[in-house]
Amino acid sequence: MNDSALTANAVEKDYPSGEKGCLHVLRGVDLRLERGDSLSITGRSGAGKSTLLHILGALEEPSRGWVEIDGKSVSELDDSSRSRLRSRKIGFIFQFHYLLAEFSALENVMMPLRLKGMDPGRAGEAAAGMLDEVGMSGRLEHRPAQLSGGEQQRVAVARALVHEPDFVLADEPTGNLDRENGKLVTELLFGQIRKRGMGLVLVTHDQGLAGMTRRSMLLEEGRLLPVV
Repeated sequence: MNDSALTANAVEKDYPSGEKGCLHVLRGVDLRLERGDSLSITGRSGAGKSTLLHILGALEEPSRGWVEIDGKSVSELDDSSRSRLRSRKIGFIFQFHYLLAEFSALENVMMPLRLKGMDPGRAGEAAAGMLDEVGMSGRLEHRPAQLSGGEQQRVAVARALVHEPDFVLADEPTGNLDRENGKLVTELLFGQIRKRGMGLVLVTHDQGLAGMTRRSMLLEEGRLLPVV
């Protein structure tokens, strides 16, 4: 484990609401996650959990406050620098797999490595190895439409992990799966996170899934509260 850290500092997020109105989604959120740690965030639908995850992953700007990755303020980076930071430090898993329909499973998992500039041969080898670790070695050339929901999500897990990010941000990663496939994806995800010493922020409605992380917090009325 190293001293890599993902930090939210007094993060707030507002959205326009009605005539001159404002919806305060996040109110002074503070959070710190070090590599190797795991945190679940629960809360009602619409509480702002996904918004917070997008801000942590530098996909969205906070209205106030700032996010730091390894001590660097994300807001101070230009778009290209922010994109490079995401490609090196962050892996994303969403409820819906968001695989590219025209690409094979192998090509989808290669994508983060190609975006980092890795040559096709090395990227293909690394992607095939990662797919093997999530039990998909026999489906490398299948496109998403040829895969079951559980298989698609396993490919999405492989894609999130293949570039060895410091942190994985997972938004309801089993929310679109049946119980059996959800259990399989959960075991794969937590097994790989532990094996690789990555940090994990997990947004979920599933209390059982939330209980698998080292720490749990509740997002309520825009504030992030510890779960005792």
